[in-house]
Amino acid sequence: MLPAGDSRMEWTLRLVGMGIDGQSRSFDVMAISRPDGLGDIANLGLTLAEAKLLLAQVQQQVVAEQANTHAMFRPDCRSCGATCHVKDWQPHRIATLFGEVRVRLPRLVCAGCGCGETGVSWPSHCRSTPELNQLQARLSALMPYRVAADVIQHLLPTDAGTSPETLRNHTLLIGEQLGDAATEKPRAGAASITISLDSTFIRSREDGERQLEVHVGNVETVDGGRQVFGAVTRAETDITALTQQTLETVGRTDATEVTAFTDGCSGLRTVLANAGVTKPPILDWFHIAMRLQHTKLAAANLSTDDPDRVTARAMIVAEVERLHWRIWNGKAKNAQRSIKRIRKVMHVFMGERSQGTKGVVSRKLWHALHAVDKYLRGQAAWLVNYAKRYRAGLRVGTSITEGTANFLVNRRMNKSQQMRWSRRGADLLLQVRCAVYNGTLGAGFGHRFDRIADADPAFAKAA
Repeated sequence: MLPAGDSRMEWTLRLVGMGIDGQSRSFDVMAISRPDGLGDIANLGLTLAEAKLLLAQVQQQVVAEQANTHAMFRPDCRSCGATCHVKDWQPHRIATLFGEVRVRLPRLVCAGCGCGETGVSWPSHCRSTPELNQLQARLSALMPYRVAADVIQHLLPTDAGTSPETLRNHTLLIGEQLGDAATEKPRAGAASITISLDSTFIRSREDGERQLEVHVGNVETVDGGRQVFGAVTRAETDITALTQQTLETVGRTDATEVTAFTDGCSGLRTVLANAGVTKPPILDWFHIAMRLQHTKLAAANLSTDDPDRVTARAMIVAEVERLHWRIWNGKAKNAQRSIKRIRKVMHVFMGERSQGTKGVVSRKLWHALHAVDKYLRGQAAWLVNYAKRYRAGLRVGTSITEGTANFLVNRRMNKSQQMRWSRRGADLLLQVRCAVYNGTLGAGFGHRFDRIADADPAFAKAA
């Protein structure tokens, strides 16, 4: 019983469709009842449960009409050309974004020669729509499988494919399909391309391995185009072939100028050389700058508890700045002079005590200098005049690739996700994540069914 003066508003949602025969058909989908007025904000509009039910009901009706329409077509026999007739009906269940639907499709036979035909070319392995598979893969690429399953189950009326293991299997399957997809080349070639390669690591569940190395790349064109790619080392995905494919995707031609950056790893240089990047890669500034920053912080925190240390600290700080300037201007040999000058006065800080949680700062400075010296000696051949490139508006480092490694690999596989990965699972998931960020997930996956062969478009041959 409603209180005095309380009334309710009633709606009936009706679906009206126009068939190919010109006749209209209507179906009552669901009824909605709401209290009159807005006394309670909770009664505003549809609830999530009502919306899910509405979508499921509409989906079922639309699919039923589509199946009925397709069942009316009678293709000609491919052998004798006679019209096929219905042999029996085959039930199918398929998962969609808005619930599982059931359809009955005919199996046909030629009355003349007895050859079998299918009214609609429905793959026997098809159990879900491409759109559902793509959504599952997209969410699984952005969040853990279990969280993705909960999101789908909470927001959509689908009741199929919502277990974490099912999502994982569907996502890895799409990852395999992405590897087989053909490369779409742009109409016009790119005048110049910048490619950068970097490495990161994730936890491994493989026997005898604690970590898996992941190669991550970033390709940019002068007009702003960008593609990211990555592969787990020693997985099925060939990083060299993937690099070549990505370069072709953004428009590399024989006339394209390709500039490459790496972090100094010889393996990455080999990948670039095998991918056709003949110009020697540049040692990126980001990795040098990080080592210099550690040195600067240690120098700034040196002890000043006596006059000799004050003088030595001032000289060291000045030499560290000079070291930075020399490397920035591509003067690797002169940089060694600054390192030697700093080492000559480091004896002043012998016997320095630990400064609380900071530890012995002079020892940290010594190790930081050793790291810079070792890095410069091993990578001097790939140093360039970064200041000159910067003034010319050119790229000087791969900091954007560091960011790529962060959002492409670390956020999903490392930082907040304390899990271990198989080589295959990590590699295929990485392919899906790259496709999500490149905006190519779903390209080539929308066509799952063949058109009816030799079907009369007129309605005359319908049974």
